Amino acid sequence: MSEPVTGISRDDVVHLAGLARIDLSDAELDHLATELPAILEHVASVQEVAGDDVPAMSHPVPVDNVFREDVVRPSLSPEDALAAAPASDQQRFLVPKILGES
Repeated sequence: MSEPVTGISRDDVVHLAGLARIDLSDAELDHLATELPAILEHVASVQEVAGDDVPAMSHPVPVDNVFREDVVRPSLSPEDALAAAPASDQQRFLVPKILGES
């Protein structure tokens, strides 16, 4: 069994939330500071069960991409595609900036 996870402070949660660009309220930060150790313990217990003979996977069942031939077909012109857009510039949709990026 793995060692219990301890020592996750509210400041650690603030740091993690900042890295993930998640805006959390004070109540959510306090709550997660107490919940994260338990979550990490559960992750550690799952990692113990998954031995070297268990392959890593992203899905519980195999997933295969289905490819089709890439065929050029008639489509909208840039003008038609942008006709109902609230704003456009140089044949591109203009959208609000997000995440404080320039």
